[in-house]
Amino acid sequence: MAKLSLTPISTLISPVRRHRPPHSSLQTTAAASAAATTTTTTTTNTMPDQHTPHPSLEIIGGARDLFLPAFNSLHRPYTPFPLLGNNCHVETIFASFFRATPDARLKRECLRTKDDGAVALDWVSGDHQILPPNSPVLILLPGLTGGSGDSYVRHMLIKARNKGWRVVVFNSRGCGNSPVTTPQFYSASFIGDMHEVVAHVGTRYPNANLYAVGWSLGANILVNYLAQEPQTITGAVSLCNPFNLVIADEDFRKGFNVVYDKALTNALRKILKNHAILFEDMGGEYNIPLAANAKSVREFDEGLTRVSFGFKSVDDYYSNSCSSDSIKHVRTPLLCIQAANDPIAPARGIPYEDIKENPNCLLIVTPKGGHLGWIAGSEAPLGAPWTDTIVMDFLEYLQSGACEAPASHSGTEGVQHSTEAMHHLKL
Repeated sequence: MAKLSLTPISTLISPVRRHRPPHSSLQTTAAASAAATTTTTTTTNTMPDQHTPHPSLEIIGGARDLFLPAFNSLHRPYTPFPLLGNNCHVETIFASFFRATPDARLKRECLRTKDDGAVALDWVSGDHQILPPNSPVLILLPGLTGGSGDSYVRHMLIKARNKGWRVVVFNSRGCGNSPVTTPQFYSASFIGDMHEVVAHVGTRYPNANLYAVGWSLGANILVNYLAQEPQTITGAVSLCNPFNLVIADEDFRKGFNVVYDKALTNALRKILKNHAILFEDMGGEYNIPLAANAKSVREFDEGLTRVSFGFKSVDDYYSNSCSSDSIKHVRTPLLCIQAANDPIAPARGIPYEDIKENPNCLLIVTPKGGHLGWIAGSEAPLGAPWTDTIVMDFLEYLQSGACEAPASHSGTEGVQHSTEAMHHLKL
């Protein structure tokens, strides 16, 4: 569809010259003006204010007033796609299996980390020559076992690239066919690889602002990173963040959620199997057979993940990896988007009070959406999630400099730096 160009309204209205009325007509004119004012006010009150959120959306945060002007569509109701959006599990599964995955030519760069590990960075092919060196850079962090081939990642990549942004997908160790070169994967609390990725990207494009978007476990990692590295990212977005991993673990083992648990466990076991030789001689507290034959994510984390990152138990790992504990320390402009009916990132784990008190944070909670679903809006049911437009509104608002940086907790200024059956379900 051709892009519709609207002539600015100021060019359509001719200037009106004000004349002082004769003294004898002042009273009549004043009365007429009052009537006109009343009529105008009545008309204005019936017009929707695009910066007043619709009641279907819960919007809170210390940066609420600062960031609300960024959004052009929050005054509209959140309307889930019929039938699909009525059940969180139907929406979650439909989005994972049937949402279209846009084509994109990606060029892979393998980044060697300080511990001799490796992560894969997937850039849009040709952008290094096409885009100006100061184009904003968007780093995408997929969810657990996810990568650059996932539909929700691709849609965000395409949306940002079409607006002139340089986009790179950060595939964690073993994910998205990223190489594994050491007997260590990644975890909800480990931010070492993120630190190195941001440093690498920042060195390559020193004149560009860096931004990041994370989903699910990637969102948890991102928020933990922002709490410890406040001067590297200009702005960020967290989506479907489990926040409180203890609560998420409790809900993950209930009811229909065991289906997701099994799907993710199978994906983790597959990654381990593909690199089993690296883990053959692991001793100490490692329980590789338990991880290799895990029936749940919890078992996999008990056998491998928590040991790799120095936790005494899987419960110790979960309780000390929660981004709900970190968000109070975030000093980077941060938008969090959650679905009230998310089966995997339960709403009761959202740190509402800390978000309310943090002058850098804004939270949007939709009534429906499932996990990584959000099948709503003009592109539903097969196109981009409802959230993509909201995310880009926020990021472009920050990039345009339309808002001043919110004050940090320490009083310093905010940074302006610059599918084979069900087990292929990506969450």
